[in-house]
Amino acid sequence: MDGEISASALADLLDADGDVEIVDIRRPAAFERGHIPDSKNLPFGQLIDRIAELDADADRIVTVCPHGESSVQAARLIVSYEGVEDTPVESLAGGLEEWDGPIERE
Repeated sequence: MDGEISASALADLLDADGDVEIVDIRRPAAFERGHIPDSKNLPFGQLIDRIAELDADADRIVTVCPHGESSVQAARLIVSYEGVEDTPVESLAGGLEEWDGPIERE
C-alpha cells in the first residue's frame, strides 16, 4: 500500500480530472445511498473475486470505506494483486466521514 490520501487531496485530483479509480468497498445498499461520483462498488467481501475489474492503467487507485479503516486493508489486498503492482494504491484517510465533496446517489 502506498499510504493514505486526504479527502482534500482526492478532491483536488478529481477537480483536475486526474486518472483515479475510486473503489468503494461498502455493501451495495450503502453505496446506493451515496458515494463519491464515478466510484466503483467492489464490496470488501467480494474484492478478491472481483479484483480483476480494477483499472490497472489508472494513475492511482483509492479505496474508500466509512471511516478509513477497512479501506486500508482493501488497499493492502489490492497491492498484493499481480495486475496492479505498478499502480499507486491509497486509502482515503478518514473515509467518507471526511469527504465533503459531491455525493452521487443511485
